[in-house]
Parts: sequence; structure tokens; C-alpha cells
Amino acid sequence: MKRDFLTGEELGAFELGELLTRALELKAGRREGAGGEALAGRSVGLVFERPSTRTRISFEVGVAELGATPIVLRGDELQLSRGESIGDTGRILSRYLDAIAIRSGSHENVAELAAGAEVPVINALTPLHHPCQALADLLTLRERFGELDGLRLAYVGDGNNVARSLAIACELTDVELVVAAPAGYQLEEGHGAKLTDDPRAAAEGADAIYTDVWVSMGDEEEAERRRRDLAPFRVDADLLGAAKDEAVVLHCLPAHPGEEISAEILYGERSAVWDQAENRLHTQKALLRELLAGS
Repeated sequence: MKRDFLTGEELGAFELGELLTRALELKAGRREGAGGEALAGRSVGLVFERPSTRTRISFEVGVAELGATPIVLRGDELQLSRGESIGDTGRILSRYLDAIAIRSGSHENVAELAAGAEVPVINALTPLHHPCQALADLLTLRERFGELDGLRLAYVGDGNNVARSLAIACELTDVELVVAAPAGYQLEEGHGAKLTDDPRAAAEGADAIYTDVWVSMGDEEEAERRRRDLAPFRVDADLLGAAKDEAVVLHCLPAHPGEEISAEILYGERSAVWDQAENRLHTQKALLRELLAGS
């Protein structure tokens, strides 16, 4: 039976831990070709309805390093642009491919694609969820601190798709997630995250502070209002001072230094941002192996 990865809720706690362990193994053995034959002879479709840097490159390289063939497709290159349904697209792609990863402006479209497809579908980003990013975030924390149990993670800013996926992933671990956002930007209740409108209270005693851009794709018309509302939630030296001395800073990128994060923090010695970006590659490789195992 095929398995999808659309929100992160598809994984159990034990399975998530095993996936992170496998990602660490793949990372450690990357230059020796670890996992290089795991998906030999397979083909994975990578559908991008929106621009991408980290997601496209990490998936394309990861698929190739597992021995499979990546097929990169833009939305305007498919018959979707001429009215073919997303469900029919899933049915057709299943006849050629072994898995599909899609970055879309509609979570409903991704769910419909998965419903039509007979092969695993991976959500590579939608406005509601970014589960692949959450896997890389947890791997980065595990690398930095040795284990996840008992860590406190403060997410500061817009309670968006990244925050939602973090909440889902952290609920499967013993990571305490506190989301600090102003009224109108707060994450909905659920998934075990603690919610506050006080960024300093969230950062107090944290092992890591996480932020994301204030103006995402689709938010451009509200850019100035969003910047004004979220300005008190900037991650800077003052906010980091409330966290533990060994605390690190996370950002899923792209970043806008001077807005959601100060340049000194983004590029400083306590930034784990660049490891976090690299870890997209390793966790997605582990995920592909898990979803395609035995198929």
C-alpha cells in the first residue's frame, strides 16, 4: 500500500526517530556513496508550481544520489496549464514514476494529486504545511544537542506553514515548542505547541530560536502591514540573550537580514541556519527511502 507524506502526521514517533537516524547515516557516508543504489532504476517526479532554491536542489540532488532519476517539471510545462485536473495528472504520472514531490500554492491540490496518484506523494511545500522542512529542523537540533528529549524550541514571528509543521513534528518528540506571534498571526491551537504573544517569554531558557520571513509568496499586497505588526518579533542579540548560553538560531530561508532576523545573528557563530539548509538533502533522502521501501 502506497504511503504519502503531506503533513508529517503520517509518521509515528518511533518511525520519525529512525528516519532521523538514517538521515545522519546518509549524511556521514555521503562522500562514500552511502545509499547510492537504494533507488536504482527508479524515477521521481519533482513538480514545482512555485519558484524554489533549496527544495528543488535538495530533492534533485538527493534523488540522484540514491541512484534514481529526477524528473523536474514546472506547472506551466504540464497540461495543468490547459485545464487537465490535478487528480488526472496524478493518475498519469503514476504510470511513469515511482514517487512524486510537489511544491504548490494550494494544499488542496496536493491532497487531490495524492488521492489520484498510485505512487507516494510528498508535500514539498504548500501554504498550510512544510513537513520536509520540519524533518531538517529536527535533524539539525539532534546534531547540535545530541538528542531531542527535553529541548525547548521557540518559534518567533508568523504562525505559518513552517510553524504548523514544526508543531506536528515536535509533538512526535519530547521537544517543547513555544510559538510567539502577534494577534492575527498566531498558530491555531493543537499539536501540543504552547502559544504566546510575548517573544521574550518564548525565548526564555530556549535551546533554539526559530524564525521565518514576514512576507511570504502571496503576502506581497500586505507587506508593509506585516512588517509593522511583526517588527517586535525580530530575532536579534537582545532576544537571543533570553535563551540559554548555548542556544542556536534557526531559519528556513530565504532570509531578509534586518527584518525578521538581524545580520549579526544570521551570520554569527550561534547560527545553525546553513547546517539546517543542508539537512534538507539528507532527511529527504531518508524519507524517499522510507516511502519507497518494499515498493
